[in-house]
Amino acid sequence: MGLVSSSSKTNNHNLYFSKYELAKILNLYSKGVSSGEWKDYAIDFTKNNAFFYIFKHSLATPECILNKSVEKRKKRIFYNLKSKNQNIKYESLDLLLSSLNRKIFKILD
Repeated sequence: MGLVSSSSKTNNHNLYFSKYELAKILNLYSKGVSSGEWKDYAIDFTKNNAFFYIFKHSLATPECILNKSVEKRKKRIFYNLKSKNQNIKYESLDLLLSSLNRKIFKILD
């Protein structure tokens, strides 16, 4: 019988959102939920990407996708916002979230 440990190969090579990043994302997400725009979210991790999907309805396609990715050649982290037919690349999570925040409140006005 084998033991499951945190040092297994499958867990150590995925890219994750840090606790700090996730707190910022969930703070913005809660604003969208309280305004009635968003209803559900999902999180997914792969080797070079971490995804945060935001849904307007539980059974619909994602309203927008926040993507944290590693550029292999430069080993730099970038954040992408995919919303409707746009794919915008940001160098920091704060820039991405401020852009998304403006879109949320523009919808509410």
